[in-house]
Amino acid sequence: MKIGFIGLGNVGAKLAGSLLRNGFDLTVKDIDQNLTDQFKNLGAKVANSGKELAEQVDLIITSLPSLKVSAEVMEAENGVLEGLSENKIWLEMSTTDEAEVKRIGEKVIAKNATPLDGPVSGGCHRAATGNIAIFVGGERKAFEKVLPVLTVMGRKVLHTGELGTASTLKVITNYLASVHLVALGEAWTVAKKSNLDLEKTFKGIAASSGNSFVHETESQVILNGSYNINFTMDLVLKDTGLFDDLAKKLNAPLEISPKIVEIFKDGQKKYGSRAWSSMIVKRMEDLNNIDFRAKGFPEELIDNEPEEKGFEI
Repeated sequence: MKIGFIGLGNVGAKLAGSLLRNGFDLTVKDIDQNLTDQFKNLGAKVANSGKELAEQVDLIITSLPSLKVSAEVMEAENGVLEGLSENKIWLEMSTTDEAEVKRIGEKVIAKNATPLDGPVSGGCHRAATGNIAIFVGGERKAFEKVLPVLTVMGRKVLHTGELGTASTLKVITNYLASVHLVALGEAWTVAKKSNLDLEKTFKGIAASSGNSFVHETESQVILNGSYNINFTMDLVLKDTGLFDDLAKKLNAPLEISPKIVEIFKDGQKKYGSRAWSSMIVKRMEDLNNIDFRAKGFPEELIDNEPEEKGFEI
């Protein structure tokens, strides 16, 4: 199967790298030529347009930062839609919403191709070794056709149902992670002001019922002071906004969600849209005139688990 990959950002480059490392015939495209040159030097082909890429491959994967960019890549002149034809599959791995992926999906179907949405979850550092989860919505037949590709990019692969269900699930999981991150800022504040040993506090939380994936990962770079989680404030604000908008569409009044959006808007205003998302806890550091530093924690997370073939859950 020939694969095309559009979007070589923090996550996309790692997913595409797994495909290349495992011997897939890969064609890439990104607006940053430095990124495409890196992949070209590793053996990938480079396409000049979305149309050209789609014409050359069987599976087109997009991993892009926003709904607007995804729409442009698909629908613009010389975009992916113009290069689609019968039996091709489009796999949208960007974090998007159900309505948008279905809207573009209809245009993909009109080209006799098949749309799937396949967002990932588990952290940028784990994407490098394929040690992440992938949620996939769309036709079961198409899912099974691309499963050998998915199990190279991800460790746990879940078919969630019809097109759009994977995107909804991803928005929910991202919201939960954002809530955990904000809560950690308050937890570390109380721990610091209580004069607890922060290294021991990290271990205690990790061993307790209050543990979370966010604590096990983001707390480490927070305690280091780098905050480098390879995910930026604007992306979290996009994700929390998608969740809040979905709740409004469903006429589901929520209490925490609007406050989370407000907090991240404030974080973006204070530290910038491209600040690491874990810097949201700095709001508490600044407010209380403290810091959450501790020795022995890494500047950046590295997944040390050996690469293994994934499986459907």
